[in-house]
Amino acid sequence: MEIPGTNQLSQDQRRGRAAAGNPDVRFEATQRVFEDDGWARDEGRPVLRTEVSVERPRSVITKNSSPDLDFDRSINPYRGCEHGCIYCFARPSHAYLGLSPGLDFETKLIARPDAPQILEKELARKSYRPKVIAIGTNTDPYQPVEREMRIMRGLLEVLHAHRHPVAVVTKGTLIERDLDILGEMGRMGLARVGISVTTLGSELSRRMEPRVPAPARRLRTIKRLVEAGCPVRVMASPMVPGLTDHELEAILTAGKEAGATAASYVLLRLPREVAGLFRDWLAEHYPDRADRVMGLVRDTHGGQDYDPEWGKRMCGEGVFAELLAQRFKVTSQRLGLARKIPALRVDEFRVPERVGDQLSLF
Repeated sequence: MEIPGTNQLSQDQRRGRAAAGNPDVRFEATQRVFEDDGWARDEGRPVLRTEVSVERPRSVITKNSSPDLDFDRSINPYRGCEHGCIYCFARPSHAYLGLSPGLDFETKLIARPDAPQILEKELARKSYRPKVIAIGTNTDPYQPVEREMRIMRGLLEVLHAHRHPVAVVTKGTLIERDLDILGEMGRMGLARVGISVTTLGSELSRRMEPRVPAPARRLRTIKRLVEAGCPVRVMASPMVPGLTDHELEAILTAGKEAGATAASYVLLRLPREVAGLFRDWLAEHYPDRADRVMGLVRDTHGGQDYDPEWGKRMCGEGVFAELLAQRFKVTSQRLGLARKIPALRVDEFRVPERVGDQLSLF
């Protein structure tokens, strides 16, 4: 049952979810708080289930000008993510839909089933110029719902057909379903994949990212992608100060042994509502370390839970952040893991045919 006087649910009701409840939506004028009516009845509400709604956007390619990123365009097949990583920096984006960044983000998903068809139309525009499209930079394209929706599969089929470069980031082992496409594109210099490994500990992973495949399983996915011909970067991210940062070297080593040729890391980011959700999660699962973890987080962000300033938000500042950066540099060099990845090809791009186009005779 719900916990009186809060917007949190009991552990039984939110089984398999990371967030404890639904923080208020910052754009809404009203708030909802459960209060005991005095009857002391357990209403027996069912365990939360995932709900999927459909969105049909006019465009699927999103542009950005962030100096922190090495791409200027991306595609998100889904809004919200059933993986439910408690630290996910994308949670606040659910507020723009009138939904909470808490449990709503994990259970009320928005799918874009027409994305492949819309993408093909965008690629066919006369003004379009090919650059790497990143997929998985906000929410995971290989979260469980993709098994039935197959939106990511459709996007890859379009990109493959028109020889368009793509960079994929995921924690989902469902990506192995698409080895046929990613392997061929990888061998052609048109695709690369980043696999995120936050911790090698299965228990910590289950608590922190409850519906993500186990770390050992993700390492096997790296191996399979590399064997298929697709280059992989192991991503030690996010690194959580005082909780997972001691695993940095071990994660990079495991990634190298699995076949990764490049590596990266990102320091924990707690924008907007994510900070409160993460603090609640720490208090529930690791109360003995909560103060130390948050203290270190603030040390790396100028005394705040989060500093959004470009150039700092990904890597932090201060002694701890500098030491982490040095450890990453030394370990990646020792293992031969590249920190800068060769550019994907754009010269192979084939413009999709439009209605009325003159067909080639050859």
